[in-house]
Parts: sequence; C-alpha cells; structure tokens
Amino acid sequence: MTTRLATRFAQCAAEGRAALVTFVTAGDPDHVTAQAILHALPGAGADIIELGVPFTDPMADGIPIQLAGQRALRAGQTLRKTLAMVRDFRKRDAATPIVLMGYYNPIYVYGVDVFLKDALAAGVDGLIMVDLPPEEDAELCLPALKAGLNFIRLATPTTDDKRLPKVLQNTSGFVYYVSMTGITGGVIASYDAVGEAVARIKAHTNLPVAVGFGVKTAADAAAIAKGADGVVVGSALVEKVRLSLDGAGKATPATVSAVTDLVSELARGVRSVRKAA
Repeated sequence: MTTRLATRFAQCAAEGRAALVTFVTAGDPDHVTAQAILHALPGAGADIIELGVPFTDPMADGIPIQLAGQRALRAGQTLRKTLAMVRDFRKRDAATPIVLMGYYNPIYVYGVDVFLKDALAAGVDGLIMVDLPPEEDAELCLPALKAGLNFIRLATPTTDDKRLPKVLQNTSGFVYYVSMTGITGGVIASYDAVGEAVARIKAHTNLPVAVGFGVKTAADAAAIAKGADGVVVGSALVEKVRLSLDGAGKATPATVSAVTDLVSELARGVRSVRKAA
C-alpha cells in the first residue's frame, strides 16, 4: 500500500532535497487559530506535519512545547477535537501527511480500537508515541500497523547498534532521529555527529530518516538537510505562537503569520541543499 508519507518522501527525494517536517500543537493557543495555522502550513513550505496532542505530563518536551500544551488544554483541546482538526484539514488538502505526536495516555483513555478507527477516518497517516518503547508494541504499534497507520519510532544518540534493530523492528513511515539526549528545544552540539548517526541508521533500514530536536533557523535546517531525508522543527514554531500572543495570552492577527513566516524561512534553508535524486 502506498502511503502519503512514502509518496511525499519520494517526491522530495526526486526533487533532490530533504523534506521539511513541521510540528505544531493542536489547539494552541485556541482551536480556531490552531486550525488556521494547520491549513496554512503546506502553503508556507511544510512537506509533512506533526500535530502534537496536548498532554498534562509531556516528559520528553522542553518548556516551549510544554507551555503550548498547557495553552491548548486551558482552551479546551481534547484528542477528539484534534481528530476533528485533521478532518477539517482533509477537506482542503488530501496530499500532505499528518502524523500525531504525543503520549499514550490520551489514546488509552479514548480506547485503542476506537481511536485507530477514528484516526484513519479523519485522515491521520501515522503516530509517534514517545513513551511507548518497542517492548510495548502490542499496546498500540502493532494494532496501528494492522489498521493501516504508520508507526514512527524515535532513535537517539544512545541507541547503539545492538539496540537499533529492536527499535526499527516495527517502525514504518520514517525513523525520527533525536539529535541530542534530553528534551526538545536544546542546542545541537555537532552537525557532523548527527550526520554520522543518520548514516549509521540508514545502514540498518531503507526507511527515510528525519532529524529533529534543536533545529531553530534556516541555517540549522540546511545543515541537517545535507545528511537527513527530513528536517523536523517544533519548539521554534510553537515559540513563535507564544511570542505573538497578547497580554492576556490570546491570539492576535499576527499569530498565524508568525508561524508561517518562520516555516517559509526554514523551507528555503532545506531547499537550498541539493542532493542527488
């Protein structure tokens, strides 16, 4: 079965470039504004969208994404409303892949079987669940794959060659390489080390490898794009949301464009690096 993710990565490879993967938090700073941001991302240059599912205990996320989740939850965002965002997005865009990224608890409470059915119907393409290791694949990964959703796994600098095959065992769509140990939004210490890690992962799999955590600028994106199949940006985008809000923490006329302007810059950075098709 050809998926949206496979199609999009193939299109980007045919153009001789990496894909730009943008992360935003569903419902941040409110449902209507978040929906407007979601609709605007592809036009700004996003190839793939990661939609963060707000959760009360986001253990892998740095302060910017934690605050984005808190804003969304205060505004009443739920997993059901997040799926509604995807359904609304699909009325206008049938091609851009959307991956839900978050934690298992909201899905567990929703009910795995019902969630997978609803997610597919909404137009979700894949899942990234940062707190479900391969040892727990029976919980969600295997049912998701059986239902037809990609299940994207995280690899980190501490994932050695002995651990890597286990991590890759049921991974599909792409591999998300976390460029550093720790939480989102840090600083990349060595682009060379990231490139070497991507090459090591690619020796074990034919899946595309996307790199995230620490990419903030067009220059960062270009540096990562040299070796990776995808460049993931999240904290820098949700920080743009925060900085655009008014004194009461509400959206302003500048909120959507604050995000899309940075996406356009990042897209130019990614597209500045040409690779053999």
